Amino acid sequence: MTTPTAGTPATPSGSTPSSGINAVSGLPRLRAGELQNQVLAVLSSAGVAMDVGDIAAILVGRSSGAIGQACDRLAERGHAELLPGSPKQYRITQAGTAEHRANPTPLPPAPPPATRPAPATRPANPAPRPASASTTRPAVSTPRPGTPTPTPPAPGKPTTGPVRRPNGQLYYPRLLAKRPDVDVLRDLRDADVPVLLYGPPGTGKTSLIEAAFGADLHTVPGDGDTTVGDIVGDYVPTDAGGYEFVPGPLPRAMEAGGVLFIDDATLIQPKVLAVVYPAMDGRRQIILKAAAGRVVTASPGFYVVAGHNPGVHGAVLTEALASRFSTQVKVSSDYDLAAALGVDSRMVRAARNLATQYDSGEIGWAPQLRELLAFKRIADVLGVDTAMANLIGLAPVEDREVVHKAVCQAFGLAKILPLALGNQL
Repeated sequence: MTTPTAGTPATPSGSTPSSGINAVSGLPRLRAGELQNQVLAVLSSAGVAMDVGDIAAILVGRSSGAIGQACDRLAERGHAELLPGSPKQYRITQAGTAEHRANPTPLPPAPPPATRPAPATRPANPAPRPASASTTRPAVSTPRPGTPTPTPPAPGKPTTGPVRRPNGQLYYPRLLAKRPDVDVLRDLRDADVPVLLYGPPGTGKTSLIEAAFGADLHTVPGDGDTTVGDIVGDYVPTDAGGYEFVPGPLPRAMEAGGVLFIDDATLIQPKVLAVVYPAMDGRRQIILKAAAGRVVTASPGFYVVAGHNPGVHGAVLTEALASRFSTQVKVSSDYDLAAALGVDSRMVRAARNLATQYDSGEIGWAPQLRELLAFKRIADVLGVDTAMANLIGLAPVEDREVVHKAVCQAFGLAKILPLALGNQL
């Protein structure tokens, strides 16, 4: 970034380096850290999440690989946030906005028309990208056909339509306590009542959290390998060969008065997760031992939400964790939404049947909205038979026979084989 480090001369914001011309791109060579400054300027001016291709369309002539590395370095420093899903998308953080304001870097001028790609390749301000088949958490984000562009409700007004998530995708609110779920979560934040959302993977927990809190969100992706450093911050290498402490999502959320979302919280080891508890109780403080004992106090608005997948192997809801979330909300799949989004009604019927058996404890898996949307995409490309075979193959071995029977009954078939390669052509 623009702060000079030992052994590295500072580069004035917006200056043109005198290190020559790149023989491939024909553009001036950049000093260390200067491409990061330009990427930060792009993210700041856009104000929305962008992927590497979107940024490369603006920084014409700079390779996607170099831009990707710059994005990762900005994320390490806390100046950008890597969003879940594919393709990778980045958005500027509050720290990044402060850095850009303190050291503004103008965007480089556009190259001559002869070297610029045709305008139809990518617009300068790209529209939100539709969910792809490889999106990690599509959940309830696929737009309904004909839905108008959502507008944020006025303060105090109830949400009446779809809500735009930070990645540009749409979330369709559901009823919670007889009100739109996003409004309920926002009110619970105002009252400082922590919420734990629980339910099978793929039901839309993350989508709801992103829709409710948007750009205020700071996420901890939980798993068995999550460390204290992943939550409070750690030392990272600098361009000069040294190390510097970069705050993690917890202190960033506390200082910004933002929302900390602990995704898959029950997969994190209890002794690691305990680092969050002092920020949630009356102390509202944490001590960053790795940063010379710096004390971080939560600003007004700081709030904690978490997600829990009860059926996932290794997920343990400890008493210490459960007691800190006074509101716990079950999240199940919205099968009506699946039908409205064009999923074959027969598959929706089979999924409802399996969900009933799952809820009663007869089986340990049922297709959720994520699997149903994947079914539709595969059916659109390869046909319904292939989509059925793939869905049956997704089921755990111990539940596959029950899933097979439910799908066969719904489609009036005798047998469906899981998707597999055949003989050599």
